[in-house]
Amino acid sequence: MKKSVFKAGALFALIPFLSSCGDQADSTVAHTSLQKEPVEYVWPWLDSANSRWFYFNSATRPFGLVNLSPDTELEGTWGSGYRYNTLEVKGFNHVHAWQLSGLSVMPVSSREPLEVLKGDYFSPFSHQDEIVAAGYHKLSLQRFNIDVELTSTTRVGFHRYQYGDNEQRQVLLDLQGNFGPSALRKGSFFQVDANTFQGHVINEPTVRRPRPTPVFFHIELDTPVSGIKESAGEILLTLEQGTKPVLMKVGISYVDEAGAANNVRAELPHWDFDKTVAESRQEWNSWLSKISVTGGSEQDKTRFYTDLFHALQGRRIVSDVDGRYSDQTSEQRKVKQIPLDESGTPKFTHHNSDSFWGAQWTIQTLWPLAYPKVASNFVNSMLLMYQDGGYIPRGPSGGNYTHVMTGASSTPFIVSAYMKGIRDFDIELAYEGLRKNHLPGGTMGRAGYEHDSAYSGGLEHYINDGYVPYPLPKKNEAFHQDGAGQTLEYAFQDWTLAQLALELGKTDDADYFGKRSKNYTNLFDVETGFIRPRDTSGNWLTDFDPYDYRIGFVESNSSQMTWFVPHDYSGLSELMGGKEQAALKLNQAFETASESGFTSGSSHDEEGLAQNRRIPINYGNQPSIQTAFIFNELGKPHLTQHWSREVIKAVYSDVSEKQGFNGDEDQGLMGSLSVLMKIGLFQLDGGTGRDAIYQIGSPIFDKIEISLDDHYYPGKTFKIETINNSDRNRYVQSITLNGEPLDRFYLTHDEIVSGGLLLLEMGETPNI
Repeated sequence: MKKSVFKAGALFALIPFLSSCGDQADSTVAHTSLQKEPVEYVWPWLDSANSRWFYFNSATRPFGLVNLSPDTELEGTWGSGYRYNTLEVKGFNHVHAWQLSGLSVMPVSSREPLEVLKGDYFSPFSHQDEIVAAGYHKLSLQRFNIDVELTSTTRVGFHRYQYGDNEQRQVLLDLQGNFGPSALRKGSFFQVDANTFQGHVINEPTVRRPRPTPVFFHIELDTPVSGIKESAGEILLTLEQGTKPVLMKVGISYVDEAGAANNVRAELPHWDFDKTVAESRQEWNSWLSKISVTGGSEQDKTRFYTDLFHALQGRRIVSDVDGRYSDQTSEQRKVKQIPLDESGTPKFTHHNSDSFWGAQWTIQTLWPLAYPKVASNFVNSMLLMYQDGGYIPRGPSGGNYTHVMTGASSTPFIVSAYMKGIRDFDIELAYEGLRKNHLPGGTMGRAGYEHDSAYSGGLEHYINDGYVPYPLPKKNEAFHQDGAGQTLEYAFQDWTLAQLALELGKTDDADYFGKRSKNYTNLFDVETGFIRPRDTSGNWLTDFDPYDYRIGFVESNSSQMTWFVPHDYSGLSELMGGKEQAALKLNQAFETASESGFTSGSSHDEEGLAQNRRIPINYGNQPSIQTAFIFNELGKPHLTQHWSREVIKAVYSDVSEKQGFNGDEDQGLMGSLSVLMKIGLFQLDGGTGRDAIYQIGSPIFDKIEISLDDHYYPGKTFKIETINNSDRNRYVQSITLNGEPLDRFYLTHDEIVSGGLLLLEMGETPNI
C-alpha cells in the first residue's frame, strides 16, 4: 500500500484543529492511534486519476446536494472534475452531479484587470501539502499564495481562505463556460448587502438532460466587499484587507435564491468552520459505522470503508431543506412541495440519480439492508416524478427525465424495497406507474436518452415477437439500441413486476408478465450455447462472435450477458444442457477472464479498446457483475467462494490513485458491489423474489456487524463471524445460523433483519 493512504487517515483526527494546533492536537493523535474509527479509513483519492465529473468526493455529506471539490479538468462528462494527475486548480465547483454542475468559485490575489484575469486564473498545487478526507479538503494555491479549506453541510458549501500577508484578497465567481457535462450560462447576479450576494446559473440542455436547468446560489462572506467587477459572466469580488482567514458560505438550491438563502439559515447559522468539519466527520462516521468490520489488513479496511463511502454518494438530494423542489418533467419548470409530516418536516428527500441499470446487484441490495430509509427516500422521490410527469424515471437529473440507459431499471429497485418490508410509500400508485412503464408508450420502450418518443427500445417487437431484434429498423438517434441485451433486461424486469403482482393479488398481470419473462429463451442459440441476436425476420446474426463488443448487447458482449437471467438460472442451465454443463461453461469463462484481471482495462474509457474488449466476464461494468454468485444456484458454492475472492483481489483491493474500480463506478454501484462481496452477502435477483434471498459467499473479514434500522426491522444487529478465515482458507466448511446448523448457501431477508449470528467455519479445501 502507498504511504499516502495513511497520510489522510492520520491527519484526519487533526482536521478540526488545523488552524489552532497545540497540546490538544497531540492528545487527539494519541487517541486515534489506539482507536481508529470507520471514517478515518476513507481515502477519497481512490482511482481519482480516472475521475469523471461526479466521481470524486471530499467536501460533501451523504447524498449531499453540495459536492464541493477542486476541479483540475473542466471539459466533458468523462475525464473532468478532480483528476489526480493534473496539478492545476481551475476552480471549486459546488455541484458535481449526474449531468449537472453549479457555481464555480476561485480565490485569487492579483493586480491584473478582470478582463485579463478571467482568461488566466488557474493555479498549480501540490499533493504534498494536500489533505482529503470525508467531508473536508485542503490545498494551497501556489500561484496566489492562498491556503484553501473546504467543508459543507448537505446544501451549503463552506470555504476558509488564508491569504498571504498584504496580498490582494479576491474571489472570482465563474458563472459561465463548460464545467464537466454542462455548458453553464449566467442567469443572474445581484448584491443583497455589503457581504451577501445571490443569483443563478443555467445548465444548458445536453443530449442526456433535455431541459435547461437552473442552479441558484446565496453567498455570504464574513469580510466586507470593497469592490465588484463583472465581465461577460465573470464576477470579481475584492475584499477588505486583513490578516484573518476569509470565510464564505455558499448555499445552493434548484428552486430559487430564497431557497438557497433558507438552506444557509437552516443548516449553517454560524461561522465556526472547525465545528462544521467536526460535524461532517461525525455524520460520516455514523453512516459508515452501520457496517462494522474486524480483521483483515489495514488496506482491507481502508478499501472497504472507501467503497462504502462511494456507495453513499453521487445520487444527490435536489430538494431544499423545507421540501420544495424543481419539477422539470414538462416544458415549463414548476416549483413544488414534498409532503410534510406533523412537525412540518419533509417526509422524504427528492434526488438526482444516474440510471438504476445494474442497481439490482449493488445499491438495491446494500441500501435496504443497512440504510432502508435511503431506499424509501428514493422510491418516494421516483413516485413524486410519476405524479408530476407521468413516468417513473430511470435516471432523473435536476427534476428532468433523462431516460438514461435502457429498460425499466427502476422496477426491480421499487419491487425489492417492498419485498423487504420497506412500505412507507403508496404501493398501488407504484404498481400503476411500474405497469405503465412496461407497456407500449412507457419507459421500457425508450432506448437510451429517447426523450420525445417511446419506440426505439423495440418493446412492441418484444411483446409481439418475443424478443427485441438487432438491428432494429432505424427509428431515431437514441443510444443503446442493442436488441439481445434489451431482451434480457426486459425479461428480468418483467419477472420482478410479476412477483409484485403476485404479492398484491393481481394474478392476471402476474401471469402476463411472468410469461413475458421467458422471452430470453427465444434468443438462446443451442448451436453456440450463447444468447444470440436475431433480426426482424427471426434470422440469427451471421458471423456471430460471442466476444464481439456492443454487437447487440448494451456495453457488453454475448459471453458476458448470456448470464443475465437473474430470475431463472434453472431455465438457463437447462438450455445449456444442465447445471453441471452450465457450471463448467461459467468456470471456463472465469478462468479466461482471470488472465485479464476480470476487467476490460483499468478504466471505463479503455473498455472498448481492441485489446480489452474480448473478455467473457467483466467486473468493470454492470452487465456481468453477478456471475461469481451464480455457482451457488448451479450447486457449486465452492466456486462462488473461490471466484468472488479472486475478483476482490484483482479488482476491488487496490488503494491507489491510478486504480480502484477498474471500470465504470456509476455513482456508488461498484463501491456497493465491493462491500457486498467482502461481507459475503449477495442477491442474484436483487431481492425481488417473494422471499428476498441472499446468497452466502466468502467474507474477507473475521467479524462483520450490520446495525439494523428499528424503524423498519425487528432485529438490532446481524453478525457474521468466520473461524480460521484467510485468503487461503476461503472455503466454507460449515454454517450455523443462531446456533443451528444450516445446510444451504443462502439466507432470507427475514432471517437477517430479525437479527442474529451467522457463523462460518472456513478451510483450505472446498467442502462440496
